[in-house]
Amino acid sequence: MKNLIKTFLKDEAGASAAEYALILAVVGVAIGGAALALGDVVGDAIADAATDVNNCTGATTTNCTAHPNAPAID
Repeated sequence: MKNLIKTFLKDEAGASAAEYALILAVVGVAIGGAALALGDVVGDAIADAATDVNNCTGATTTNCTAHPNAPAID
């Protein structure tokens, strides 16, 4: 029994799989955190762009807030 415990403690064959699993978990949490942090910002930017497109392509373009370098709408 003593030899079995010593052999088990010295065995490092499974360590690499555990390390890979830990790395994948950390990367997954980082990606999830980034998605949560950027989700609202990206959503707001898309909503602002949609509003600008709607303002600039309507019947009147008096509320057009397009980028100053954008081509003129005739």
